[in-house]
Amino acid sequence: MIHLFLFLPLIAALIVPLIPDRQIKRWTAALAAALTLGIGLGLSVNGGAALERHTWISQLGMTYSVSLEGVSLLLCLVVAFMSLLAVLYAGWKVERSSAMLVLVLLMETTLLGIFMARDLVLFYVFFEAALIPSLLLLSMYGGPNRLTALTRFAIYTIVGSLFLLAAIIGVKVYGGAPTFALEDILKNPIPKNVQTILFLGFLAAFAVKLPLFPLHGWLAQFHEENHSSGVADVMGTLYKVGGYGLFAWALPLFPDAARDLHIPLMWISAFTAIYAAWIAFSQTSWKRLLAFAGLSHMGMVGLGVLSLNATAATGAMYLLAFQGVYMGALFLGVGMLASRAEINAARPEGYGLGVFQGGVMGSAPILGGLTMTLWLAAIGVPGLAGFVGEFSILFGSYQVAPWISFTAGLATIAAAAYALTAYQKTFWEVSPEDAHSSSEHPDEAHDLGHTSLVSRIVSDLTPLEWTILAPSVGVLVFFGIYSAPALNLIQPAAKALMGFFAGGPQ
Repeated sequence: MIHLFLFLPLIAALIVPLIPDRQIKRWTAALAAALTLGIGLGLSVNGGAALERHTWISQLGMTYSVSLEGVSLLLCLVVAFMSLLAVLYAGWKVERSSAMLVLVLLMETTLLGIFMARDLVLFYVFFEAALIPSLLLLSMYGGPNRLTALTRFAIYTIVGSLFLLAAIIGVKVYGGAPTFALEDILKNPIPKNVQTILFLGFLAAFAVKLPLFPLHGWLAQFHEENHSSGVADVMGTLYKVGGYGLFAWALPLFPDAARDLHIPLMWISAFTAIYAAWIAFSQTSWKRLLAFAGLSHMGMVGLGVLSLNATAATGAMYLLAFQGVYMGALFLGVGMLASRAEINAARPEGYGLGVFQGGVMGSAPILGGLTMTLWLAAIGVPGLAGFVGEFSILFGSYQVAPWISFTAGLATIAAAAYALTAYQKTFWEVSPEDAHSSSEHPDEAHDLGHTSLVSRIVSDLTPLEWTILAPSVGVLVFFGIYSAPALNLIQPAAKALMGFFAGGPQ
């Protein structure tokens, strides 16, 4: 079943273009995404799936090694869940959605492969393959400046990946493992004298995909130019796999280098968190604001992983998983706002906050309430999933470097400032023209205030929008209150990782 879980979206992506009827296309894509999530949940009941290993290219030491357990199981479930929501929204909300459905399904398989791979070359193949649908989504559905965004994103990613490829070859050459399988590499440790240079090669690629300052230059324009629905942004949010790469590959393979460099890297991560939060506060575009908010969270993820502390690393993977839910849902929420404001999909500049000033809460209170809940998760309010991750990161990193933890903690204060300010502008502020109109027609305003709750709900969110936002909020509330199922998956892996740093910070 593990192989079906991995490749079912790919199979569906190959079938969908052959179907002539648009309705059947989108139902086929939705069914495949739903079955993928169902298979993942079924596997999770049994604790995932043990390692499957088969020879791939024996002459080069490449294996097809995959497993689904611990952190990878949690992240794969998030990918499957959010991919289903993206497919549903694309299929029923986006015009000319056939290609988008195919690309979302393709990207789902590559993302699952990144988290399931236990062979370094196989990981690299999925890591690079995910770039293709991401670039195609931008080029086919992006805004007027998509070529610039695409070029910048491609350059950052490809250059970083070249360093990663060179370092992967170095792992085999200097370690002497018979294959690129993780279990073989760990049995043949990398000599200390070459660990630092190889670690930096991995870091170059993973810092782009976290991202961390200063390798974040592609991020804001990438999101701003993506399709107004937010579907591509959901997949882009899930593609922030650098934190997982550090956790699952770089730290176990290069423990000595990580121990030597982790303090300066913690400072870079903390700076990324506070810098991105500061920049987010000055944004007048919802997509750019969400991009920098996501960057700030990735700084926190980097801080947690690079603290070399089990509690902080656990929080980092928890935050990495659930930021995929609340940031992805927020991007889709922005798409819902855009559709209400009748913003042209080819005009990303239309996402300026001023476009939505006029009291959205008055006409869409349920959308406003669900969006507020997503923002509260994003800024780490207790009772929602974001709090568990952020608190664990700060608590664990404080034991290692108090001042670095304190610096990063300032980002949580800044997050509340930029999030609530933007929310107020969009949902509560009323333009002078609207206020004047209301004063001239007080009877209409009185009638609006006495509209029945049921009719307001029906006119507020469509069934599709309920299907997107309600489960997202439900997941964040559930794992904010009852975090044990996710923590039980992460903690054993985090504690095992700390075994590579015996004598280091715990």
